[in-house]
Order: sequence, then structure tokens, then C-alpha cells
Amino acid sequence: MSITAFPAPDPVPSPLAPGDATAAATRGITVSIVSHGQLALIRPLLDQLDHWSWRSIDKVVLTINIPEPDDVIAGLRLRFPIERIDNPAPRGFGANHNAAFGRCATPWFLVLNPDIRLDGDVLAALVDRAGPDGGLLTPRIMEPGKTAPEPHRAIISPVEILARKRPAYVPPAVPAWIPGLFMLFRSAAYRRIDGFDERFFMYGEDFDICARLRLAGWHLQVAEDLRVRHEAQRASHSSRDHLAWHVTSLLKVWMSGAFWRYRRLAQ
Repeated sequence: MSITAFPAPDPVPSPLAPGDATAAATRGITVSIVSHGQLALIRPLLDQLDHWSWRSIDKVVLTINIPEPDDVIAGLRLRFPIERIDNPAPRGFGANHNAAFGRCATPWFLVLNPDIRLDGDVLAALVDRAGPDGGLLTPRIMEPGKTAPEPHRAIISPVEILARKRPAYVPPAVPAWIPGLFMLFRSAAYRRIDGFDERFFMYGEDFDICARLRLAGWHLQVAEDLRVRHEAQRASHSSRDHLAWHVTSLLKVWMSGAFWRYRRLAQ
């Protein structure tokens, strides 16, 4: 695994409000983004992070999980540094973000999908609203073509998976877990539970880490009035490999001690 740090260039000139001179002292978030040949998707996300939330961001850890040309992000002028990790071989979702967390020295650690899109500064608003026991924060997620955000998730079970496809299904008012598209962790909480379980290669690790956070006494916080967009790039239904990973991960979830302890806690 090779690591290259790209320091931020001189700040791009922009109108500054009173107090902006102290922005560097308040940059409390390390962002982790993993590319699976997706740098073209990541470039607009970096632009949006820079436009809306640069005051909150200490750095972005960008993991290149498979080789790809980096000309699409060459020459970017951002007001935060990018620390790049090039993997010699592909790693799983949890392993990649755990490695990025090893380079996090900030109070907050943001796991972000390459296909998330921002229309405003949700990061500062989330941190401002964090309760003392808030271990994981998220806005609501808007999927393409939808006028309402994605429903909250109940504890995953075979019955729940079937039930959510029925017209009469009523989603929970409070989520039992948060999908891995946008997960803003309190670093102390992430560290306390040793981050993601790397036995999950892809899928299921988001439920598992939410369960372990709750079992450790932390809460999941959703900002109901904040929105981000998901330009969905799903492969589960179109790739046999991804479908196999999905099914295997569900079986790992249901065989884990955390799943059964969390299910008892939620009853």
C-alpha cells in the first residue's frame, strides 16, 4: 500500500465572512472516499465538498482500490489536502475505511460514497446538532427520481426483507441502522468499537457497525431536514459477484452475536 499526500494549494479566493480567518482551527472532519475505478464520479463530489464544506474538512483520504488513471482529478484546486492511498490489491469496504481512519486525527470521521452529491453544507449542520452520545450522524438520502427520502431501516431479517416490498409496509419512525452511503462517525465511538468488521468484504458492514455502536451505548442521529442526493451506482442486481457478496454478507450478519444482542436490545 503506497501513500501519497497532496497538500492543499493556496486557498482559492472567495468572499469571507467575519470569523472565517479561524476556519483552519475548526476543521474537525476527516473524509474517507474509496474509488473502485470511480474517479470520474469522485471529482464532482470533491468540488462540492470544497464549495460547501471546506471550512469543516481537515483532509480527504482518497483510497484507490483498483488501478485507474488519475488525470480526471489532476489539477484540482481544493482548500483541503488530499491524502491518497494506492492499494496493491483490492480490499473490502471496511478494510479500506479502517485504513483511512488510521490517518484520522480529527474528532469526526466521514465515510462517503463516491456517488453522493451535495447541494449545501450539511457537515457543519450535522456536527452542530450532535448530542453528547451521538456516535453516528447522517442526513436523509434522496434517491434518483424520488420526491421523498429513503425510508428508515428496521433490523434486517428475512421477514423484514420480504415485508418491505409489500405496499402496506410501514417503515420505522427511527432507524435501526444507517446505510453506508454517508456515515459521519464520532471518532471516539469509531475507535471504541474498532471500526468496521473486516470479515465483511462488501455489504452488511453498515448494519453490523450500527448494531455494535448501539450496543456500546452510542446513538444514531438522523437530521430529518438535511438532504443529500445519491446518484445510485448499484451493482447488486446486475452482477453475480455482487449478488453473491450480498447474500453471503446477510448470512454473516444473521450468524453474528452482535445481530442477536441488538435484536434483543431493540425489542
